[in-house]
Amino acid sequence: MPDQSTPANEVPIPGVPAPQAPSLTEPTEPHDPLPPKPDQDAPETVSPTGVPSGAPKTSNAQSGRYLTTAQGARLQNTDHSLKAGPRGPVLLQDHHLREKITHFDHERIPERVVHARGAAAHGVFVANGAAEGITRAGFLAKDAQTPVFVRFSTVLGSRGSADTVRDTRGFATKFYTDEGTFDLVGNNIPVFFIQDAIKFPDVIHAGKPHPDREIPQAQSAHDTFWDFVSLHTEAQHHTMWNMSDRGIPRSYRTMEGFGVHTFRVVNAKGETSLVKFHWKPRLGVHSLVWEEAQIINGMDPDYHRRDLADAIEAGAYPEWDLGVQVFPDTEEEMFAGIDLLDPTKIVPEELAPVQIIGTMTLNRNTTNYFAETEQVAFHPGHLVPGIDVTNDPLLQGRLFSYIDTQLTRLGGPNFHQIPINRPHAPVNDMLRDGFHQDAVHSGVAPYQPNSLDGGCPFLAGADMGAFIDVPVPVAESRKVRQNPATFDDHYSQPRQFFRSLTPVEQDHVIQAYTFELGKCYEENIKVRQLQALANIDERLCTEVAAGLGLPAPAPTVQPEDTDPSPALRQVGRTWPVDGRIIGILADDSTDLADLERLRTAVDAANMVPLVIAPKGGMLGGQVPVQRTYLTARSTEFDAVIVAGAGEHGPDALDSLDAKAGNPAGHPAIDPRVAILLTEAYRHSKALAAWGSGTAVLAASGIPEEAPGVLMEDVDSLVPRLTELLAQHRVWERFPVAQSA
Repeated sequence: MPDQSTPANEVPIPGVPAPQAPSLTEPTEPHDPLPPKPDQDAPETVSPTGVPSGAPKTSNAQSGRYLTTAQGARLQNTDHSLKAGPRGPVLLQDHHLREKITHFDHERIPERVVHARGAAAHGVFVANGAAEGITRAGFLAKDAQTPVFVRFSTVLGSRGSADTVRDTRGFATKFYTDEGTFDLVGNNIPVFFIQDAIKFPDVIHAGKPHPDREIPQAQSAHDTFWDFVSLHTEAQHHTMWNMSDRGIPRSYRTMEGFGVHTFRVVNAKGETSLVKFHWKPRLGVHSLVWEEAQIINGMDPDYHRRDLADAIEAGAYPEWDLGVQVFPDTEEEMFAGIDLLDPTKIVPEELAPVQIIGTMTLNRNTTNYFAETEQVAFHPGHLVPGIDVTNDPLLQGRLFSYIDTQLTRLGGPNFHQIPINRPHAPVNDMLRDGFHQDAVHSGVAPYQPNSLDGGCPFLAGADMGAFIDVPVPVAESRKVRQNPATFDDHYSQPRQFFRSLTPVEQDHVIQAYTFELGKCYEENIKVRQLQALANIDERLCTEVAAGLGLPAPAPTVQPEDTDPSPALRQVGRTWPVDGRIIGILADDSTDLADLERLRTAVDAANMVPLVIAPKGGMLGGQVPVQRTYLTARSTEFDAVIVAGAGEHGPDALDSLDAKAGNPAGHPAIDPRVAILLTEAYRHSKALAAWGSGTAVLAASGIPEEAPGVLMEDVDSLVPRLTELLAQHRVWERFPVAQSA
């Protein structure tokens, strides 16, 4: 979608920082604040009590064309403190200095203990009506459209950590329904490390940096994490998912999402079912390879944030289908021998297919990161009529924890009045006062019952849309601190997960365990985790042990063998290519007419073409250059097309760019071109070339006959490339250890 700074005949490239191009000199003619960019949105303008104001969304932004104090007094100078003479001391009476510095000193709020680093977007959810038989939730009725706000995140790292670390990702969705706000607070992995919330501080303390040195940041490859999970073996299933390619997603747009827990739903007749929520990305589930993730963390630590925002700006709106697995609500709360209250277990989709109940589209970026992404507050207890919780002990603890954490992080009990958190339904809660109270409540009787306020607010019945707690029978029992026996199996499902993967995915799991345990200092921790792997799969344990130089132990338990679940694999299907990034290597030898046709064809396929050249500016005075050999790295691109001769850049010197000192490749091409191409080849990405580009591939040591290498003319290249990208990678290029 073109923006205000893109000429009408130009292929739009996302990443424009402002709604209009800046002038060369500082602007001096006063004017009103610029509007948000076309891809941006802001919270709805509803009052703190859920009443639509009808005001434009920009009414919450800054206003007026002149700089003012926080009280609206216009300012004539903000560059110099008020002093007793040009060289004298600063005066205490300088109210502008004190206001400006004091506010700056308090701009930061406590970051989240977990999920601190995140990215978010606005969108809409449209229900297809398939859930009407199991729940009376209004937002799931056929054709109902509900605004949503989604925050993706990593778990372990601080707010300033990198995006592509090996970690679980948060996937939290706020549905602004007309029956109240519903929060589906999940992850990209369907199980969790622990079965009971009382262990949450333990697993997070273990995963966080060591408290003496505050390292390593945003990583699980250290002693305290593996010490915990090797001792607390219920964590083995989630750990296995983290060690798989799911732990390093290609994009937030290509992640599944899961509600993790089992929920109880109630239909209009009062009938109940148990469900597990799933988000299915329409682009498919895709991941990085480990070397790629490591390079990205150095080259572009904001990779996932940028990818999400750029895709939305480019009009490649990410979509997910929301689905449910439905189970009978029996007294045992079991299905196919699986305890539905155990958050360390899944129900394979082959046993309970996911039924699609609607589709979510993210179509607007945030206008202000802090006001929206940082201040949004999710809570699993934000429920609507027709959806209720179960006795999952992890979920039960989360119902307390999420409210509790907002009190410190957002400065008190009125966090629900922050614009991004305001319900889009009428609020009359009788909650009063407290820090940051934005509502101006009327009346004299905020208690129930009352007569002085005419009895208002009144209680609603079920026929008036009230939330009714499901009257689930509670069996006669004793107060105990223990799990049911059905929680005891910690190895069968990790075994099923590993054996469900394709050979190349299994190799990646083996590599991940070997890398992570290889980073541990204490040998006993490695030996203990090898014992857990021996109880999961013999080959997995043997190959990891070989990589660590340790003996492979014999299993101490024999887990149940279950059928593989093909739904757990990422490899083997084809998917849309919307928003994929195509790097085009070009230089002065490139035919500009061919290059323009190529860029147009890539854009028409709903992908983003980025021209990479020896230097910046305009290639041949006609084609804008988005990346140079200095700023580009293969990890940014899903495929690379060579449209030039690999000419040396003016900065191809060791002292200006160490990559230029790489001796790989033919002397006739810039060494950085060879690095980019060999990296992309090694990561099994599609490559293409025509004309002089074929010699560049050869000079880089890439054989023409290799899988996923195209030698095509311009007009036939993009359709062929799209076919390869639909599989995400050229999987045939990966050698598989077990078949070698």
